[in-house]
Amino acid sequence: MNFLQYIVTHISEQTGTRFSPPQHRANSFDTINQTTRLTDGQQDWFVKTNSANKLDMFEAEAEGLNAMHNTQSIRVARALCTGSYEDNSYIVIEYIHSGRATRHSQAMAGERLAAMHREVAKQFGWHRNNTIGATFQRNTWTDDWITFWRDQRLNFQLELAAQNGFSGRLQSSGERLLSCFHHLIDHAPQASLLHGDLWSGNISYNLQGEPVIFDPACYFGDREADIAMTELFGGFNANFYTAYNATWPLDTGYQTRKSLYNLYHILNHLNLFGAGYAGQAQNLIDRLLSEC
Repeated sequence: MNFLQYIVTHISEQTGTRFSPPQHRANSFDTINQTTRLTDGQQDWFVKTNSANKLDMFEAEAEGLNAMHNTQSIRVARALCTGSYEDNSYIVIEYIHSGRATRHSQAMAGERLAAMHREVAKQFGWHRNNTIGATFQRNTWTDDWITFWRDQRLNFQLELAAQNGFSGRLQSSGERLLSCFHHLIDHAPQASLLHGDLWSGNISYNLQGEPVIFDPACYFGDREADIAMTELFGGFNANFYTAYNATWPLDTGYQTRKSLYNLYHILNHLNLFGAGYAGQAQNLIDRLLSEC
């Protein structure tokens, strides 16, 4: 039995229905995984594969997808199964056919994301660690949001940046920033279920124009962290923000907190892709220090 046959057999076992797709080959790569679509005309599945040591990443992704799916709010492709065979690992996800956004799609996305954020926990974090892109993401349960964001998000990325050779002013100003969080996070957010990596590349629309989100880095945190990331690289229009705020308005002070939350992603890009993000990270830190 080869790797593909093993996945096909696992799908059949999980669904209780014989699955027999024709011969195929992998059709693309994302930035981390090899991806393909498997279909026999009746069942349709999206499969990501990687080396065997990535199984934990796929298991965490599956749990995140299904946690969001179970809120019955915004459309999420459910994960069917994960596994490994010889030197490879995989995740099998419901395949959702892509369509085009309608004039109502972005407003729908805002309303439904706000509904998903109503799923809350008693603490900040997640029951397991996961990844943000290819970077390890620690999610230890924490009672206090400021402590969680300082220690498990920004400090973690700053330490990783130092290991990657980004030291000097970035580290010294970063340390000063860590000491003044109580001036910047001046509200008491609920621990909402977050997508965690919500940029425009992780949302699409089905054939009916409904928004679909995928590739999560889930945890429970300040819902503003999700909204902040939607602004970081663009792709979400005014209808999205108007609809979100009409459903669940953001708190006063969001504009400052937005920069603090997006600094995490800029530092992650610095660590993943190199010095091209160093200036943007430093500028964000300087701007935030001026608010302290």
